[in-house]
Amino acid sequence: MSSSSHPVSPLAPEDIERFGTDPEASFRANLAVVEERIARACERAGRDRASIRLLPITKTVPAHILRLAYAAGVRPFGENKIQEAMGKRDALQDLPIDWSIVGHLQTNKAKYLARFAREFHALDSTKLAELLDKRLEIEDRVLDVYIQVNTSDEDTKYGLHPDALLPFIETLAQYRRLRPRGLMTLALLNADMEKVRPCFALLRRLRDEAVKRNPSLTELSMGMSGDFEEAIEEGSNVVRVGQAIFGKRPTPDGHYWPGLLKA
Repeated sequence: MSSSSHPVSPLAPEDIERFGTDPEASFRANLAVVEERIARACERAGRDRASIRLLPITKTVPAHILRLAYAAGVRPFGENKIQEAMGKRDALQDLPIDWSIVGHLQTNKAKYLARFAREFHALDSTKLAELLDKRLEIEDRVLDVYIQVNTSDEDTKYGLHPDALLPFIETLAQYRRLRPRGLMTLALLNADMEKVRPCFALLRRLRDEAVKRNPSLTELSMGMSGDFEEAIEEGSNVVRVGQAIFGKRPTPDGHYWPGLLKA
């Protein structure tokens, strides 16, 4: 499979150090491992593999390397920071990529997200919902959204308090350009899965209540590279996997996910 109509530049030394001499082959192999892990988790949970969507998280992976990832079958691309996503989108606009934004969005960046993102996994305020809706109206677009809930009760993390979820859902009906799809959370970053699982179980319970208010809120976006198997076992529909596909990032997780370094 060709990576695109654009030639791929020779790998720089820093690319080789991080991604190896054949990143495309590495990504294919890593994807296969992730797929096997997903399949085993589904088997343990008695779930259909088709009910789980893998969202590869491409943050910190440079655009020229993402061409190789695309060739390896990585679909779609999930980014945390809107500025980074915009730069990659411009560099890769010849590829039919669906862009997902999964990180906290400052209200002054809503206009940029509205121009190109297919989905947004961190909706957590009525102010942001209103701004997105207005910008989407201007762009004549719609946006799939997931409501972020802080299920770990950490002050350093974004997301609605669980008690604020149902009132927030009631407000979404007025925003015609937003298409609510489900709930999203970031669990505790902890090697003890017995401490992590309650975050996922809580979001599942909240979803069961939320769907009574809005039948479209069926999905659960939860689980990352270190805990997506447990998330699947607890009911996740969307797993956001980055490092298991692309390798360790050069920046600490706390740079992208506030609170993780203190978990």
